[in-house]
Amino acid sequence: MSTGLIICLDKPHPFLPDQLEQLGFQVKAAYSESTQDLEAELALAVGLVLRSRFTIDRAFLDACTNLRFIARMGIGLEHIDIAYAESKGIAVLNSPEGSRATVAEQTIGMMLSLLNHINKAHQEIQQGVWDRKRNRSFELRHRTVGIIGYGNIGSAVAQRLSGFECRVMAYDKYKSGFSNPWAEEVSLEQLQQEADIVTVHIPYDRDNHYFINEGLLTDFVKPIYLLNTARGLVLDTAALVRQLKAGQVAGAALDVLEYEEQAFNVLDLDTLPAPFQYLRQSPNVILTPHTAGLSHEVMEAHAQVLVEKIRCV
Repeated sequence: MSTGLIICLDKPHPFLPDQLEQLGFQVKAAYSESTQDLEAELALAVGLVLRSRFTIDRAFLDACTNLRFIARMGIGLEHIDIAYAESKGIAVLNSPEGSRATVAEQTIGMMLSLLNHINKAHQEIQQGVWDRKRNRSFELRHRTVGIIGYGNIGSAVAQRLSGFECRVMAYDKYKSGFSNPWAEEVSLEQLQQEADIVTVHIPYDRDNHYFINEGLLTDFVKPIYLLNTARGLVLDTAALVRQLKAGQVAGAALDVLEYEEQAFNVLDLDTLPAPFQYLRQSPNVILTPHTAGLSHEVMEAHAQVLVEKIRCV
């Protein structure tokens, strides 16, 4: 006997619909339909599975009169009105556990590339330049890495750094008492005093808009390498550019940009503002197109996490 209709608004890994059907749900694939196309079925659905194709606002939620849960395949929930959903008794689920390994691995890769000038040296050789002296590396084992945000991904980064023999400290404004063998819990002020490398792993919400801003960057005692694989809008790009020019930021690696659309696309790089144009030309900056959480394996991991969470709901 069916336990209700679940609509997949974005394409999941096959594991997810297969497992939901085994649990007794009817699963509908609706990867391109509009809200108007789905109006009647949204009123019947007990669950939605999605990534970021729709903004789940009050009007959308009011149309879902039988909804029990929203399952976001991934981390960010900024396109969902969580408070209104929960006021209607709708559970909002996501799967940060599914992305922790792939984002942590890219973070480490970008960190090593910055310290070893890998991208810069490669581009110079492509242009016929063989410059060993100005591409000398900095050894990670002699650096202090500061992690801002010690959740699923921040802790995964710390775990992977343990093999590099570097000092790792972490600040998280949402929690305390989390020191472990991988990282030492510190205040933001101590992190600013001692870090050589800063990697950002905080969610985006109104309180975290431009959390990495001019004031925060200028308060670091040492020039830092800055990495952001979280969300673009937690970082003030214009402030970053000014601090790169001033030497306060020695280099940066960004997998996310504040200029991205909701679906994590940038339609025309040439039309983006001047701060981005500086970043794309800078030899001490690495940019990737929001791919840290986009491994070949990650969708199955998200599916596995969400099946268990849906089962609990």
